[in-house]
Amino acid sequence: MSILEKFRSVVLKFEDVERRIVDPEIIADQSKYQEYIRQHSELKDIVQVYKDYERLVEDKAGALELLEDPEMKAMAEEEIAEIDPKMKELEQELEIFLIPKDPNDKKNAIIEIRSGTGGDEAALFASELFRMYTRYAESQNWTIDVLNLNDTGLGGIKEVSFLVQGGPVYSQLKYESGTHRVQRVPDTESQGRVHTSAATVAIMPEVEDVDIDIDTKDLRVDTFRASGAGGQHVNKTSSAIRITHAPSGIVVSCQDGRSQHQNKEKAMLMLRSRLYEAAEKEKMKTTSDLRKSQVGSGDRSEKIRTYNYPQSRVTDHRINLTLYTLEDVLQGKMQEVIDALISADNLAKMKQ
Repeated sequence: MSILEKFRSVVLKFEDVERRIVDPEIIADQSKYQEYIRQHSELKDIVQVYKDYERLVEDKAGALELLEDPEMKAMAEEEIAEIDPKMKELEQELEIFLIPKDPNDKKNAIIEIRSGTGGDEAALFASELFRMYTRYAESQNWTIDVLNLNDTGLGGIKEVSFLVQGGPVYSQLKYESGTHRVQRVPDTESQGRVHTSAATVAIMPEVEDVDIDIDTKDLRVDTFRASGAGGQHVNKTSSAIRITHAPSGIVVSCQDGRSQHQNKEKAMLMLRSRLYEAAEKEKMKTTSDLRKSQVGSGDRSEKIRTYNYPQSRVTDHRINLTLYTLEDVLQGKMQEVIDALISADNLAKMKQ
């Protein structure tokens, strides 16, 4: 089946879905109705691009016929010169639609940020990354729920885990996993030397109970008193939770909830996502071709981006993207970076 034949079959499916969503019997069955609404939403953009492409094909065929007429030749050549680049652009869009979709793209995401090498300066940088992602989330009308926060008390963050929800969060942020470096002169540096510090970021899709099975017999749950900023209840009750998953050795903790029950729920959310992430990475080891086609491996140890203060420069090393808008990016204006990463990944997958 050719590419165009595939899209013709998509058009037929879309037309069938359109008939079904106005069928009274379907409307009466809410589960079926919602499923067809979802399919309609997914297919609508694909069908529109394909129909635009078909229209250009017809226009070009008409212009090619006019080339035979000496009086119309110049106008026909001009029309073809306008049509060809538009067709190429739509062909690329159609190819992107053929790329297999990541089943996690529509999910919420759990983000973990940890300060790395650089002591207090790294902790301050981790705090700035936290603020950057928070502001980007606000610009997308997403919400933030802090799951666990371990700060330095000096404005820095040793580690923070938070849930971002409200849209296709994972599709936008999944390329942020890896090591982020900052190059700048610390306030404590008297001789003006530039120091390099680092923080690691992990982006994981939010995982539901049905996505991964956890045997409660494999869990050790410990309670302890919360520490650090957090309100009057801090250090007064053993509400913080630490869960150890024996088979994998993964340990998660949560102390930001207002009750032991709430902290346990949040800790289990993090554990499911960590286990899912580990399983996906193991799976990727056996699909090396796909891994090579991806923009970034998602590994925390992979150096992905440098934030250089003296030059007001942000460089993403995976796609050789350099922007001189450091302040804007750190204020959450990240869309240019995110769009470039998505485009590069789509291009790599199309080549693959």
